[in-house]
Amino acid sequence: MTALVSASALGASRQARVWLSTNSHQYTLAPMAPATLGEPHALPIAVEIDAGSPQQAMVGFGASITDASADLIQQLPAHARAALLDELFGRDGDGIGLSFARLTIGASDFSRRHYTLDDTPDNAPDPTLAHFSIAPNLADVVPVTRAALAINPQLKVMASPWSAPAWMKSNRSLIQGTLDPAAYDAFARYLLRYVDAMDGQGIPIWALTVQNEPDFEPSSYPGMRLNAPARARFIGQHLGPLLAARGAASPMLFDWDHNWSKPEEPLAVLADPDARRYVDAVAWHCYEGSPDAQSPVHAAYPDKDVYMTECSGGDWEPLRSGGLVLQARRLIIDSVRHDARGVLFWNLALDPQGGPHAGGCGTCRGVVTIDPASGQVTRTDDYTALAHASRFVPPGAHRVASSAAMDGVDNVAFVNPDGGRVLVVANSAPVPRTFSVRDGNQGFRYTLPGRSLATFTWTPSPP
Repeated sequence: MTALVSASALGASRQARVWLSTNSHQYTLAPMAPATLGEPHALPIAVEIDAGSPQQAMVGFGASITDASADLIQQLPAHARAALLDELFGRDGDGIGLSFARLTIGASDFSRRHYTLDDTPDNAPDPTLAHFSIAPNLADVVPVTRAALAINPQLKVMASPWSAPAWMKSNRSLIQGTLDPAAYDAFARYLLRYVDAMDGQGIPIWALTVQNEPDFEPSSYPGMRLNAPARARFIGQHLGPLLAARGAASPMLFDWDHNWSKPEEPLAVLADPDARRYVDAVAWHCYEGSPDAQSPVHAAYPDKDVYMTECSGGDWEPLRSGGLVLQARRLIIDSVRHDARGVLFWNLALDPQGGPHAGGCGTCRGVVTIDPASGQVTRTDDYTALAHASRFVPPGAHRVASSAAMDGVDNVAFVNPDGGRVLVVANSAPVPRTFSVRDGNQGFRYTLPGRSLATFTWTPSPP
């Protein structure tokens, strides 16, 4: 295998720099000896890059600052907390440059208790939102997000509710149920009250969804079914007009925020002309279906962008056997090849027991694991998968056309704003694969170990 060298020795011209990770953890974001750029010669496995065919501009890669994540990060000593946030959101030194984040509007399963931001005694109606307060977020989510924005002012923050307040729902409970049509106006104002409250804390909300996983009613944590006809009515007649009235200061609106397995849901919302005019993008989750569901929806409505907004790592199949390479291939490579402008993993941080959480997933993992007893921080496979893209692909980079997968070798290619090239390649095969790369009049060849992931960067030669 190619010998390891120091990062400082990797800057020579006419070379492609290489960083390697393996499922076995023998290598993790390890700088390797560079590949020599020369005349391109195609091998049976060939990656052909067409830098003259730019696709979507990238917003970035990141994870959700859930209540659990923020709580754990805030528990770290100040110096350790600052170092971790610099590493996650910064681009200097070893920073991995996360530039996309998601917040929960009220509790998710990864909260210590179930709540919304307008809970009332005995679920009494509160149409004026007199009880609205972001106080539950002031000790953790707000300071952590504000610190991340101070490190990376380009950070784009989206937000999603798990449930409307119980007094707005058909069953008057945070668990299950749907939004009472009589409360559509109040819920629209509730979402915008959140936007204003966070803006007052120095956190601009860049995008909203109207409901996390609207085709699912979890039995152990806040949730709310909101099918396509209901979302279309809510968006077209209530939330959308309020957003439009705000003009350029309005956050964007994403529909769906659920799995690849039901593209008919966002298609139905976009088929409604009243709703469609207010929807900017479709958001997807990874737990059912496959990334290729994204492209037909985008093709039907090419003015609506694509985002992958939730996917958790964890201890279940196929993640257990597929490991790092499976996560990277589905989310960093395939989701982006199918038009995603941004990719979000789920919890930014969890503890060694996969918590704290109140219901929901007991086998999820965070991008980092924080042991609150010792303060030890461990970087997971999700961190590695994200870093293979986020560290090298800044906001404003464009994905460019490149060859389809061959013999278990998948790839995605980018041109950065400075013209530099980035290529992420995954080898899912259990054995090494040798492949060629051609970018215009130059190229290189490389052998990736079995079940491994690599990022290549280089500067193109003049035409």
